[in-house]
Amino acid sequence: MPFIRCLTALLFCVWSGIAFAEEKQTDDAPDYVGSATCAGCHEAEAAAWQSSHHAKAWMEPGPDTVDGDFGGVTFTHKGKTTRFFTRDGGYYIETTDVPGERKAFRVAGVGGITPLQQYLVETEPGKLQTFDVAWDQIQKRWYHIYGDQAPPPHDGLHWTGPYKTWNARCAECHATGFEKNYDATTRKYSSRQAEISVGCEACHGPGEAHTAWAREPEAYAKSPFPGTDRTGLPVDFSQGLQTTEVEQCAGCHSRREALLDGNPLPGTPFHDAYRLSPLRQGLYHADGQILDEVYVYGSFLQSKMFANGVRCSNCHDPHSGQLIAEGNAVCTQCHSPSANEAFPALTAKLYDDPSHHFHEPGTPGAECKSCHMIERTYMGIDGRRDHSFRVPRPDLSAKLGTPDTCNECHTEKSASWAADELEKRFPNSSHRGSHFGEVFAAARQNTTGAIGDDLLAVAKQGTFPGIVRASALDLLMPRATPEIASEAAALIGDPDPLVRAAAVALQQQVPPAEKLQRIVPALSDPAQSVRVAAARLLIGAPIAHMPDKMAKAAARASGEWQKSLQNKADFPETHLVSGGLALVMRRPQVAVRAFAEATRLDPQLVNAWVMQVRIRMAVGDMGGAQLALQRALLANPDDPNLQAWRQQLAQ
Repeated sequence: MPFIRCLTALLFCVWSGIAFAEEKQTDDAPDYVGSATCAGCHEAEAAAWQSSHHAKAWMEPGPDTVDGDFGGVTFTHKGKTTRFFTRDGGYYIETTDVPGERKAFRVAGVGGITPLQQYLVETEPGKLQTFDVAWDQIQKRWYHIYGDQAPPPHDGLHWTGPYKTWNARCAECHATGFEKNYDATTRKYSSRQAEISVGCEACHGPGEAHTAWAREPEAYAKSPFPGTDRTGLPVDFSQGLQTTEVEQCAGCHSRREALLDGNPLPGTPFHDAYRLSPLRQGLYHADGQILDEVYVYGSFLQSKMFANGVRCSNCHDPHSGQLIAEGNAVCTQCHSPSANEAFPALTAKLYDDPSHHFHEPGTPGAECKSCHMIERTYMGIDGRRDHSFRVPRPDLSAKLGTPDTCNECHTEKSASWAADELEKRFPNSSHRGSHFGEVFAAARQNTTGAIGDDLLAVAKQGTFPGIVRASALDLLMPRATPEIASEAAALIGDPDPLVRAAAVALQQQVPPAEKLQRIVPALSDPAQSVRVAAARLLIGAPIAHMPDKMAKAAARASGEWQKSLQNKADFPETHLVSGGLALVMRRPQVAVRAFAEATRLDPQLVNAWVMQVRIRMAVGDMGGAQLALQRALLANPDDPNLQAWRQQLAQ
């Protein structure tokens, strides 16, 4: 059957590391023409773009792009010294912060413009790494972006490690028409892009057909390029649709897992190209506030503004990237006594006034963003604001220990003090009731045995944002029983793809025949992220006698999962999945190879080391188990789990 062949191919390729011939993202799209061509007609937009962060997201090194001091200066951090200098017209970084001896690298690219600028070096042919000593544009100094948390050489998070590979982790959001092109067999990159930097076509799509339309509109109308709008572009922003615009921005401005290789064609639905990270511990606080570097989309999805149709361009100029007004004027275009007829749910009220914010006009405390967009600093100096636009809840912070915007300024006061102040000033507020954050905090701490019912209640609450409901299901995973999975099964048909995918994942806990019956509809889901979630559960399911239509849907979904794994063959995480698959299929040697590749990429993946030790012991290879453990301890000498295994093997 087609499905069986597809599943077999998936498992074989996962185990063996065979690279597939990559489908180019542009095979079924017009060619790219470059931003300079676009500027010929769209002069004002191009001029605004030229000054944007997008235009300077990735640049060739040169006198007009390199702002750091490469005048032979040195920078020492945690005993590692780096020298920045020029030679024969090139910019060089010589450093002891490498595995082995001091090395010098020629700067191959420049990333970003402000508040910091990073530099890219080629450590192997075609492989670019982002150097973690960056140039502070504000204070005009070199600094390490991770400060005292800077990892040492041989750590997976070190600048030479897999998480800092530009081709794998960064380039797709700093380029136009990017294709990663990683060969898992040779472990080499042959990446390419239509244009470095985020150009016009990164958002509007390849412009070949559009330029043909511009030259001869009537002729183009008679023979349009398939998949384009009336002007020859694959995505149409002219209708002002929220989903079209927000999802295009979200492709880069989100914490997500890519399913494709490089840039999806503009206009591709977000959930066909990515799997969005839920509100997980370590990424978000329990109440949904940003914690780690999660960018914007995950917080914006929580907001009432998103729920009421607000788009990115309502606040930001799409070409310059700048706010469309100064200060509070961005907010008062809607939040004012006259409101905004485009958003009928608004309450017409005076907000930009001490009667609302209780601060002296013109001071930081009177700025809307100070109370409704808490700021977090990443990469040492890069401040970014939470886009959930939440009402301050110091009462919740007092319970959960989450950040409170009031105490960001009033540092000498407590969250309880702030809660009391708000209760005095807004005695009839409707914003002091129960909050999903209380349930999430309890689930994270596992403090109550009945929390599963509370999480299910959150997941089923249709008035909550989809990302919140999906996160409740995600929190159910470690405690999911067949009964809980059964309760969640109805959500496989939810309108929100985030909820559908999370509900599918919970079905892992039910008997195979029942599981298959529940996930079959998801194999044909409109969103690829949901189809892939369903395909992951097919391993071990009774698939031998599927009806032809069902088998075709399963084959398609499994093929998409296969492709998504292959697209991330340079990720340690992918090989953890591969190792788990091999164990399910009782292929211990294949599992060992997968876990070994994971630890080759990231030596700090202790669980992957442990799996190598355990599997080798299980098959009677005690020498191999000892060797794997020795290598694990070299990379993680103080890990208590590995120390326990050393004692066990010594007995």
